[in-house]
Amino acid sequence: MNILDTIMMTFTNMDFLSAIASTVFIILLGYYCRVKGIFNENTSKVLSGVVLRLAIPCLAFNAFMKDVDYAQLRQSMDILIWGHLFLIILIFLTKPIFAKYQGVTKMVLSNLAIFGSTTFFGIPIISAVFGDEGVIYANIFNIGYRVLLYSFCYLQMSGLEFDKDNLKQIFLNPVIIFTFAGLLIWVFQDSLPQVMVEGESYAFLRLDMTAPWLNKPMTYLGSLSSPLAWLAIGSTLGGISFKEAAKDSRVWYYSAVKQIVVPLLNIALILVFNAIGLSQMGYIAIATTVVMMATPPATVAVNYAIGFDKEPVLASNSSLVSTLMAVIAIPVWLIILQMLMQGGLI
Repeated sequence: MNILDTIMMTFTNMDFLSAIASTVFIILLGYYCRVKGIFNENTSKVLSGVVLRLAIPCLAFNAFMKDVDYAQLRQSMDILIWGHLFLIILIFLTKPIFAKYQGVTKMVLSNLAIFGSTTFFGIPIISAVFGDEGVIYANIFNIGYRVLLYSFCYLQMSGLEFDKDNLKQIFLNPVIIFTFAGLLIWVFQDSLPQVMVEGESYAFLRLDMTAPWLNKPMTYLGSLSSPLAWLAIGSTLGGISFKEAAKDSRVWYYSAVKQIVVPLLNIALILVFNAIGLSQMGYIAIATTVVMMATPPATVAVNYAIGFDKEPVLASNSSLVSTLMAVIAIPVWLIILQMLMQGGLI
């Protein structure tokens, strides 16, 4: 297949293009509503709270309400390992990447590059483009991510010792709880007590089959994650001014690293690991990790910088500019990945 054929196949895949167009359109709608005063300064916080505490936990759990697929399970184990390994690799690689800066500035930019807004920004896009399989991989990737975010990033930003409150943030987070619950049901469903439903045997915790009256509300809530998250992102962008943030050259350098260099390193290393047989990640698994790593900085990481007075203005400005760049960069990365897949390269 030549390059022209690959491009044509990519841009004639209506499901794929519709998912990207929906993302951009709804973000722009949120921006318009904020600029016109339909949304106020609290709208994005309210929408974000609904997404993070209700919609994404339900989305994570429901993604596992399916028959176990052992190919997906093997991919999930690769993703689990990669979710720890690549972030650890980035801890070392971001040091030379930001070597032109010193001290606290270097540390802050490094942590903001490592830890993206994977849950709020990444998962809704992945859900829209790749469905349940992508959601499974994204939430498994986030296990290692959350451990490092609430331990390594916290210690770096605060200069304090790790405490038990951070353990609560890691393991009592609704997304983590629902992810582990769904994952365990998915993996061990054949070993759980079985219930007959229309002549077929299912684990009693397969709520999609044994308790559809309970599963349906969770499905509705999960389906809200993408549109509400995109409206919240647009509303946030509509309530800020980029004029001051754009004056800082460090912000643009950081954003280029976060939206271009980090995802590129992610693809390159996965392809190397696949080639030498250390992993077997396919297109959806690879694309999921790329989207996760191309997200703007995690709100938690930015809040650490602000709360511990570690370049708070730089962290805030980086978040603003990177968010705008991510709205552009992630669809571009999705198109590139689709073309690589169509060309047989991943």
